[in-house]
Amino acid sequence: GMVHLSDLTWEGRGEDVIGDFRKGDIVNAKVTEVDVEKERISLSIKAMDGDPFQDAVGGVKRGTIVTVEVTKIEDGGIEVDYEGAKSFIRRSDLSRDRAEQRPERFGVGDKIDARVTNIDAKTRRLGLSIKAREIAEEKEAVEQFGSSDSGASLGDILGAALNKDDDA
Repeated sequence: GMVHLSDLTWEGRGEDVIGDFRKGDIVNAKVTEVDVEKERISLSIKAMDGDPFQDAVGGVKRGTIVTVEVTKIEDGGIEVDYEGAKSFIRRSDLSRDRAEQRPERFGVGDKIDARVTNIDAKTRRLGLSIKAREIAEEKEAVEQFGSSDSGASLGDILGAALNKDDDA
């Protein structure tokens, strides 16, 4: 049988890991296809292990808040890790406040909460946004503590809520 490059590994490209194998190596592989007419058997090495992306994001849905760890700071945003699944939060999604959309305000190893905006199984990426989390939290606070047509600002609403907590 034959193992196609795309069936070598879940992480990275097959071209990058093919050099790890030598003629005569014994490997575990799963039969993924049998073509009797062409006398071909397709094998997959990566199918022997669970898909780490699916393992990480299996129960996650759009709109969920997840805690991620910052792994790299770049000019355009921050690279983060969620349960082994790598993702990137663009600069524009780092905060609702433009002054806070600075990747350098984060440090490698920081744990931050972000809202899942997209799950792309094909590219194996989570779309994440701190900005979307902030907007959702503000909307929830307005719904919980006041109405948008009352004329009260978020500060008024949260101030009233905090005072109520202090009185208790």
